[in-house]
Amino acid sequence: MRFTVQNNSLTPVLSHQEGLPISKCTSIPQNPINEEFNFSPELQQYLAGKELLHSEIHFTVEQLHTHFQHGFITLTHGIFREKDHLTCNRCGNNNPSLFALFSCARCGEQQCHYCRKCIMMGRVSECTPLYSWVGTPPVERSSASLDWNGVLSKGQAHASEQVVNAIKHDQELLVWAVCGAGKTEVLFKGIEYALSIGKKICIATPRTDVVLELTPRLKNVFPTTAVAALYGGSEENHKPASLYLSTTHQLLRFKEAFDTVIVDEVDAFPYSADSSLQYAVEKSRKATSSLIYLTATPSKQWKKDVEQKKRRTVKIPARYHGHPLPVPQFSWCGNWKKQLKNGRLPNVIIKWMTKQLQRNKQAFLFVPSVKIIDQVVQLCRHYDERIVGVSAEDPERKEKVRSFRNGEVPIIVTSTILERGVTIANSDVAVLGSEDDIFTESALVQISGRVGRSASYPTGDIILFHFGKTQAMLDAKSHILQMNKEAVRSENFTNN
Repeated sequence: MRFTVQNNSLTPVLSHQEGLPISKCTSIPQNPINEEFNFSPELQQYLAGKELLHSEIHFTVEQLHTHFQHGFITLTHGIFREKDHLTCNRCGNNNPSLFALFSCARCGEQQCHYCRKCIMMGRVSECTPLYSWVGTPPVERSSASLDWNGVLSKGQAHASEQVVNAIKHDQELLVWAVCGAGKTEVLFKGIEYALSIGKKICIATPRTDVVLELTPRLKNVFPTTAVAALYGGSEENHKPASLYLSTTHQLLRFKEAFDTVIVDEVDAFPYSADSSLQYAVEKSRKATSSLIYLTATPSKQWKKDVEQKKRRTVKIPARYHGHPLPVPQFSWCGNWKKQLKNGRLPNVIIKWMTKQLQRNKQAFLFVPSVKIIDQVVQLCRHYDERIVGVSAEDPERKEKVRSFRNGEVPIIVTSTILERGVTIANSDVAVLGSEDDIFTESALVQISGRVGRSASYPTGDIILFHFGKTQAMLDAKSHILQMNKEAVRSENFTNN
């Protein structure tokens, strides 16, 4: 299908070329909806609440053309040009340095711009439209059967009430909860309420590992609800559902889809540093909707907003089981970089690892660089062949993490990719080179939060092996001690 300019508007013309080339200077008309047209329920379900490239739509050009003619599909410029100013309508990018030119076979132009900011989701150019459904919305048939018999702590119960209220009144809410507070359980009643009145919900997170961790839990507690997990490589990316768990990147494909968006780990990279992902969250919400943020480590600006009461906030300073957060121990390990260069581990790391293996207690060993993971793993395997390493680039990442969860791996050497999203009931944590810049206060608090998360194993060790203390290390320890004090004041601690 192609477009020709007639009477100062774009007119679609059938063609067997892939996609719909569009004029770069002409507006795209919206045809009036023909209520008598017998539209496709399958196409309606597929496109409703989304904004997709032609290459992402598994329907024929003829079907798309017919629905466009009858007003059920609308087209938006992938990239909008106003004079020399460009804006990507999918990700919101308007940074000139993040657009590039190419010779386009589709529109025949030698100077066609595309957006580099969201290229990983498929190329958006000036001549490629984004498709959306504007006809009758599909009827949402959701089920709100909550199958969970747990008991919320005092702090959780209060936060749960606030979440329900925010959803009821389409408000924004920040839930500031310590690592291991049980944030997911705090959401259950709110999700149940939203589903019971036919609302569509998305829990979004920057990390794929968090999606993989949460999906089976949500499917278990909402056994009759259609749940879809969206991430790169997922087979459910176009599955119709009432409850979605999605990486924030996948939200770039949605537009005014959700009645409630819950952003978990709002402080995590890349969401915290990527304006296009923040734009995607806003774009995915309906005009009237609720937005709930979850974090254990809000940024300085967010903390300031909370202090100045600029954000509606509920705080959970204690873990659900009532035991305090583990406080990091500092341990000097010498010039570990030099020792690795000489093919050996620091003695304190060897002693720590040997102790973990003798106790048969699983552990995370965080390192500051992906480049050294393989070397550290090879040195650790002199003591146990089952030790593995993992990073974001590892093609076997999911399988290795699954083996670690199943208890088949005693120690996993990892980058900060596992600082959140992976829960092991009975584990300790160590950090090699904790003085590195990658280990910010937020990262170290999250890493510490891997310990003692289970009520059956509420304690454990977090050791920061370093070649010199940093302010981030001191701030992380101070942060944890302060939250423990607040938890005591809130009377949520178990007296041990």
